[in-house]
Amino acid sequence: MLKGKRVVIVGAGFAGLHCAQVLSNNPNFSVTLIDRNDYQQFQPLLYQVATGALSTQNAAFNLRMLFEYSANVEVKTSTIVSVDLETKTATGETGDRYEADYLVLAAGSEVNFFNTKGALQMSYPLYSLRDAERLRSRIYSLLEAADLKHSSAVSQSMSIVVIGGGPTGIETAGAIADLLRLTPHNLYPNVDLSAVSVSLIDSSHALLKPFTVQSQEYAKRVLEERGVNVRLSKRVKQVRKDSVLLDDETSLDATLVIWAGGLEAATLSRAVGIGTGKGGRIDVDGDLTVRAHPNVYALGDFANCRDHDGAMLPQLASVAQQAGRHCAKNIMAHTNGEDRTPFKYVDKGILAMVGRNAGIAEVGPSHFPLNGPFAFAAWLGVHASLLTSFRANLESLVEWTWDYAREIPMNPINDQVDEMGATV
Repeated sequence: MLKGKRVVIVGAGFAGLHCAQVLSNNPNFSVTLIDRNDYQQFQPLLYQVATGALSTQNAAFNLRMLFEYSANVEVKTSTIVSVDLETKTATGETGDRYEADYLVLAAGSEVNFFNTKGALQMSYPLYSLRDAERLRSRIYSLLEAADLKHSSAVSQSMSIVVIGGGPTGIETAGAIADLLRLTPHNLYPNVDLSAVSVSLIDSSHALLKPFTVQSQEYAKRVLEERGVNVRLSKRVKQVRKDSVLLDDETSLDATLVIWAGGLEAATLSRAVGIGTGKGGRIDVDGDLTVRAHPNVYALGDFANCRDHDGAMLPQLASVAQQAGRHCAKNIMAHTNGEDRTPFKYVDKGILAMVGRNAGIAEVGPSHFPLNGPFAFAAWLGVHASLLTSFRANLESLVEWTWDYAREIPMNPINDQVDEMGATV
């Protein structure tokens, strides 16, 4: 039985995990970390899992093992379906209940199809580990099927459409373009990979909205140089079995549709009992507490958090990590009778990967742009350092180095996540 002030954290993403890690060092708290999976997934690397460049175990980490030596932290695998803010109680779908002195809501996000007809049924989203594995299986099954048919017409008719021009969309499109152009001919001798078409569609006039114009133009230029058909200011009206219909009534052939069109707060946000803001997220005060509920916090993709100027902070892993740590510090301060402090995000910059030797790094709060091989290396280094375990740090660097040295994407890995959610 854990002792001390009870802290219940709903969600083990970047925000919830980092909050739990800070509190794990304080024996005055008993922490219950709840997630629908028994692992934490590293979402920025899911596109590499989907394209076979990285193995599953280096993008997902067993939660119980992460807190193996933390006596005051217990991990529960449960899908929380309702929350009582007054009693600070979370209830799971099987009736399991968790009462707290401090309740932290960090349930994350889920795919937002924006009511696009057919998108749910016909497209492949890329926002979870299972999404990545499902997409990887689909990509390679298409290549295998084309190779068996011994016909160039098959590859010429194969078309991949990525919907969404944010980081997930451009990174996925770039990785697929690299896979098609760098895979040796002898791996799929009966498939003309250069004939496979890749298109990227976004409703905005530019890719990567949070980035500078220089970075946006660089991303578009690199993708087009690598064979990606970039179509901007186009909204997808319908996803069909073998095509996508655009808002100008034109259509694109689509053997495979990948949805990277956006996120909204997890379904739990609609069962909290208060109104939600932009993206279905919960609005929070400067100290990250839910308004009128001083012992309830909301973090990460589950919350709308503003900086000192009142501007909405972006839904980034770095924001979630810093918010999780700050939340833990505020909980400890409040317990000690001290004032809670407003959250101040330290903007170190933003990164995106367009493809091999083509990264985007915007450094510091002014977002000074750096593009090309240096930014590519910076992306690899930063993301390796953010991985949850030292083993993953090392193994990911080894995989990337080996992949780069061979100058081809890695073949698909057969590791899977079983129905119980354990990585093997």
